[in-house]
Amino acid sequence: MKISRECFASKGCVKMKTAICPGSFDPVTYGHIDIIKRAAGIFDKVIVGVLVNVEKKPWFTIEERTDLLKKTVGDIPNVEIVGFDGLLVDFAAKHNANVIVKGLRAVSDFEYEFQMALTNNKLNNKIETVFLTTSSEHMYLSSSIVKQVGLLGGDISPFVPEFVHDEILLRIRQRSSLK
Repeated sequence: MKISRECFASKGCVKMKTAICPGSFDPVTYGHIDIIKRAAGIFDKVIVGVLVNVEKKPWFTIEERTDLLKKTVGDIPNVEIVGFDGLLVDFAAKHNANVIVKGLRAVSDFEYEFQMALTNNKLNNKIETVFLTTSSEHMYLSSSIVKQVGLLGGDISPFVPEFVHDEILLRIRQRSSLK
């Protein structure tokens, strides 16, 4: 498919196919929401792939993370939220997605994400990775930082929607009672 410069300049331009926005989303933050909404404005369909990351110990189950995402971006007509485990390229192929969208906060993110993009392309060269830079107001934000600030008693309300905030505080109280 050839896309002309005029297409990018016009608001009536046809969007590009199906994209996957993968992540652990433990928990979902305003930074994640920003990338998902922007991807939804570019692609016909965006599948938010909530992954099981064997290298991380999540605070929330995959079902809980999927539910939190449905409450935050589930009302966007061309966005679907799906949990998965296994290879991202297999998940993308199963959903007929030809693009993986990754958000970049800083140069440090790029090195890891570039390595993953090259690996994914080697595994399936029909799937491209597109990087979206995070909006400046969310550049510092990560799920890990939100959890750390919450654990230390800081105000996490600027980082996550109210119902996510409440779930994080509940999880912190539950973790504290186990000690």
